[in-house]
Amino acid sequence: MVPAMTRLIRLFRLLPLLALTLILTLPKVAGPATAGGSGPGQVAEIDILPGWRMTDGRHMAAVRIRLAEGWKTYWRAPGEAGIPPDFDWSGSRNLGSVSYHWPVPDVFDLNGMRTIGYTHELILPIEITPRRAGRPVTLKGEVSLGVCRDVCMPMQARLSARLPEGAAEVDKAITRALDRRPSTAAEAGLDRIRCDVAPIDDGLRLTAELALPAVGPGEVAVIETADPMVWVSEPMVARNGGLLIATADLVAPDGAPFLLDRSQVRITVLAAGQAVDIRGCSSGS
Repeated sequence: MVPAMTRLIRLFRLLPLLALTLILTLPKVAGPATAGGSGPGQVAEIDILPGWRMTDGRHMAAVRIRLAEGWKTYWRAPGEAGIPPDFDWSGSRNLGSVSYHWPVPDVFDLNGMRTIGYTHELILPIEITPRRAGRPVTLKGEVSLGVCRDVCMPMQARLSARLPEGAAEVDKAITRALDRRPSTAAEAGLDRIRCDVAPIDDGLRLTAELALPAVGPGEVAVIETADPMVWVSEPMVARNGGLLIATADLVAPDGAPFLLDRSQVRITVLAAGQAVDIRGCSSGS
């Protein structure tokens, strides 16, 4: 199937996701903010776990999303028909930088579509570096995400919380989420990785060869680039002993071949509740 046809099919698959938008407005309070409400639209509760200030001055907090029974939300790379979470913290005070520590997600296959995400609850640890060390940090922003059951709904929520400045008890819910992180390439025993890139009519075809011990049955690969506007197809995965081969098409908005920085390619291998997070991919010989 040519990439243009793939994108057309993807568009039709996404149409049901745009059928309904639900806006949740969260109270602006000094502390965890929760999405309240009642009725059939109440499918998710979202709050901030304020966490604790670490000895090096950084802060560990988390966004918690609690889902009604049977509902799911999505990972940062959600698959063909998912809606990735998007965070905007521009209203925050004394916020320097934020990094996210994603727990290992689940892989869902339904009606020929694969999505990647979470059921029941997602606790997403966020590591915060204050702009000015030793000063208080107030998180204030918006999160956009998708939730799905029989229908899929884009949702938006406002979040606000003042983070503790001094010593605070370590939140075990956050530490458990941190413990669920993917293995690094070194931890998983990756021996080497090679990426070959070839032009196609409207982009690039990337073939990654990973000398990696089996992660588990039913391995799935996810390929990400540094540019979120580049569409990446669901990779085809094959294994030959200790060699895992993943092939995907990459299509930029202008629909033409482009330069790819292999050092910024990110490959995640998922299987049986385990994952390996691989950063960077060397050039093929």
